[in-house]
Amino acid sequence: MAIKLAVVGSKGKVGSAIVAAARDAEGIELVAEVASAGERDKLVDSGAEVAVDFTVPGSVMENIEFYVEHGIHAVVGTTGFDDERLETVRGLLKDRPEVGVIIAPNFAISAVLTMAFARQAARFFESAEVVEYHHPHKLDAPSGTAVHTAEGIAAARREAGLGAAPDATEQQRDGARGADVDGVPVHAVRMSGMNAHEEVIFGTQGQTLTLRQDSYDRSSFAPGVFAAARAVADRPGLTVGLESILGLE
Repeated sequence: MAIKLAVVGSKGKVGSAIVAAARDAEGIELVAEVASAGERDKLVDSGAEVAVDFTVPGSVMENIEFYVEHGIHAVVGTTGFDDERLETVRGLLKDRPEVGVIIAPNFAISAVLTMAFARQAARFFESAEVVEYHHPHKLDAPSGTAVHTAEGIAAARREAGLGAAPDATEQQRDGARGADVDGVPVHAVRMSGMNAHEEVIFGTQGQTLTLRQDSYDRSSFAPGVFAAARAVADRPGLTVGLESILGLE
């Protein structure tokens, strides 16, 4: 039986790509396209089982509250989630324990694998830094993907008993060493002509390792979105990231 799917943020760049892909996706029935918060009643009227949310940080929390209240599972690719927001979502779900919400910093399979490979590599190298590249219209910096990558690297380093990476910098212009995410420098590039790209650079004596991921257009997110949509009903509560869905944990 096909999953009844609604796309919220359907007129946005990512949302419109998901709408187009959903029309041909196996096991997916696109039942609603919701362009703005004022159209959320379409979700209830259409009988949507899963809402895919690619909106903006300013409206996504109200959207999630609506989904949970109406018993609609959610797959969320909107950015801007920190620990406080994730805890708020967990609180919303306490009253509706049957509802599943999946929030992922990136739905491109290549990006998820990069994050997983980075965690594996982190314990073998003294140094690690992340560079992310996006189009100039992106609202947040660094990206959620880069932050998630850096947090995974930092956790792996702690588990391996590694200390701080060597860095003798004493003088710098503000931001020259990037944002500090759990001790891992993260650098954000915003440039015309790019979509979504990430490099993770590791170094130790006499050698480096570079992992690079490129999403050339927004259709790259569709396979991960639909994998999450197929899995979310069987995962009540909050799931962060696609790693467990793809069998990477």
